[in-house]
Amino acid sequence: MSYRFLIVGVFLASLLAGCAGLTGGSDKSQPKVAAAACVWPGTSQTAPGWTCDEPVEGVEVSAVGIYEKTAAGLQFQKDQATAAARIVLAQQMRVHVTNMIKQYAEVTGAVSSETVDKVNTSVSKLITNETLDGSRVFRSAVSPAGSLYVLVGFDPKLVSRKTEDVIKTSMNNDRALWQQFKAKQAQDELAAAIAAGQASKP
Repeated sequence: MSYRFLIVGVFLASLLAGCAGLTGGSDKSQPKVAAAACVWPGTSQTAPGWTCDEPVEGVEVSAVGIYEKTAAGLQFQKDQATAAARIVLAQQMRVHVTNMIKQYAEVTGAVSSETVDKVNTSVSKLITNETLDGSRVFRSAVSPAGSLYVLVGFDPKLVSRKTEDVIKTSMNNDRALWQQFKAKQAQDELAAAIAAGQASKP
């Protein structure tokens, strides 16, 4: 008798396990795709997200600079990493400003794409090291290999002011080109509207 009950018990346990697999346990049969982790190069150790270019709250435009471990010391390493980041930051600012101009032109429908390209070329030339004044180091971290990573950028208010300043300078340098925008606003108002991303159809 005990042997027969044992067989029945095993059968019932198997049946219940199978039912669980068809109901609540079905999710387990479909493995979830894990988000790609940010890790230090050459390791499986987790690194801060910003070192993989993830956005950082409160930093509107940013760039990461890296410098390998050196016998010259940490301060030298930081200076070099910051300088490297600023080179990339200048390019990021060019992208930001030209995108703001394109966005304004698309919403208002004021000018042709050819004119927008010419305006963006004019503006891009004005974004130099001087434009980066006010940028600062927001984050820093040392990798397991000893390389120093720094995040250099601008806060949102400063980005808006820098964008507006560059656009105004371009307007003064290329008045005829900017007049093709046919905007109702004065130049200062137009520059402020573009920098703030405030475009409305006429």
